[in-house]
Amino acid sequence: MSRVQYHIYVIELSKRVFNENKKFREANPQFNGILQCLYVGMTSKTPKERFEQHKTGYRNKKGYKLSSNIVETYGMYLRPSLYNHINPLTSRDAALKMEETLALELRRQRYAVWFN
Repeated sequence: MSRVQYHIYVIELSKRVFNENKKFREANPQFNGILQCLYVGMTSKTPKERFEQHKTGYRNKKGYKLSSNIVETYGMYLRPSLYNHINPLTSRDAALKMEETLALELRRQRYAVWFN
């Protein structure tokens, strides 16, 4: 039996998100406009598969939307140099914690970051 592995991923967003999305802007008062806007997430899929789900507005069998509107609208591409050193993780709890840790670290570096 194979264990589920979890992956942290980072998606670069169009800088339009900062101007067009009030919640995103309010979550990132540290943003200096020089670095990129990013989305940090975690998944049991590959980062590439998860990015495709976001971009296509993925819904599960019950019809619940499991993609981020921010990524669907503003997502441009994956930024593996910001997450490859972390993966894979072997527990969901560790992945959730790492998602937040990475997002907050990127904010400290003055990126604009969205995460759940």
